[in-house]
Amino acid sequence: QVQLVESGGGLVPPGGSLRLSCLASGRIFSTSGMGWLRQAPGKEREFVAGIALSGYEAYHTESMKGRFTISRDNAKNTVYLQMNNLKPEDTAVYYCAAEGRSGYWRVSVNPDEYDYWGQGTQVTVSS
Repeated sequence: QVQLVESGGGLVPPGGSLRLSCLASGRIFSTSGMGWLRQAPGKEREFVAGIALSGYEAYHTESMKGRFTISRDNAKNTVYLQMNNLKPEDTAVYYCAAEGRSGYWRVSVNPDEYDYWGQGTQVTVSS
């Protein structure tokens, strides 16, 4: 059974930082590219960042470059999202997701290619 469990969300003031973690169970982590997506109230789900199975290739959505960094620790079956200089518009539920179609080097930026999803963790940026 595949499980993706996110943690690390919470309430943070503007300019603050959070690090989200996603622990993956089963074989999925060792065969999958990983991604973080988010959904704010009343908005569509948005791709945030992705990292290839290799860990060497990563993609960050333009508006988050320089503030967010995705990484993975294959020994711990965990993917991280370091978020710095958070803004109120970053408030959303953040989801971890896994996809096994892209191979070792490619990063998928298409949410429809992600087959497995976590339950989400709430991030609220407010003073």
